[in-house]
Amino acid sequence: MVDRSWFFASQGQQHGPYPEAQFRQFIAAGTVTAETLVWTEGMANWQKAGDVPGLLAGAPPPAIPRPGGLPMSGGYGGGSLSVDFGIWDFTWRSLVLAISFLFIIPVPWALLMYCRWIVSCVHVPQRPNLGFTGRAVDLTWFYAAVLLYILAASRHSQIFSLAANVVQLVLYWLLIKWFIANLTSNGQPLGLRFSGSFWGFLGWSLLAFVSVITIIGWAWVYVAQLRWMCRHIEGTRRAVVFNGTGLEFLWRAIVTALLSVFIIPLPWAYRWFSRWLASQTTLVDRGALASA
Repeated sequence: MVDRSWFFASQGQQHGPYPEAQFRQFIAAGTVTAETLVWTEGMANWQKAGDVPGLLAGAPPPAIPRPGGLPMSGGYGGGSLSVDFGIWDFTWRSLVLAISFLFIIPVPWALLMYCRWIVSCVHVPQRPNLGFTGRAVDLTWFYAAVLLYILAASRHSQIFSLAANVVQLVLYWLLIKWFIANLTSNGQPLGLRFSGSFWGFLGWSLLAFVSVITIIGWAWVYVAQLRWMCRHIEGTRRAVVFNGTGLEFLWRAIVTALLSVFIIPLPWAYRWFSRWLASQTTLVDRGALASA
């Protein structure tokens, strides 16, 4: 039997790789339980340890077939994303990020800290130990945007306000490109890029703003925008597809907003909504997608 390396997730963090013998010691010690998410080369997705045949029973896990002889670790398979994080981790990190915006200067470092943490909580099929390598210095353009926004607010001018809104959208668009370009797996760059144009992003943002007057129609616009963004994540043989519907997004967003009003349930509501968003985001072989 080939001695595979294993990964497992605990308290929102990925651990591994561990050789088979050491991994089974974690099982014996109770560190890895039936509910623990685990992954090894060849698995199509992260699974609960109790759902992997033979893993907890002490027998060696069965060989996992690789259709067509392609190595699954090469990223040709599909599967849904998943995310999990501790409530306390979310709370204190979110507070640090929010406070940093009051002082402006610490924002790049606080944002970088938050990005590294939330990325480590995401589990991607065939991509263990997801990481983020962005640097705070990459966000120097953020200061220019903030200064323009402050200037617009102090002038009370419609021209400056319009310019500030446009710069804010440019900022969001650049943040998306920066975030996706700095994703890694096992310390190696994934080589991803966001190819969506600014004008496309601007169009969807304007449509989302206008759709608010429909009371509920904004949910369908947001879902369509998510799908557009996923379609423009390139650099891998697997396409990113968002499968959620507008109705599903609508009622979950409303429940999350209502719970957030009471402040205390906010971390639980955010985690619940984030788990649904991740579960609706799947990786599909581009060849299979094109022939569908």
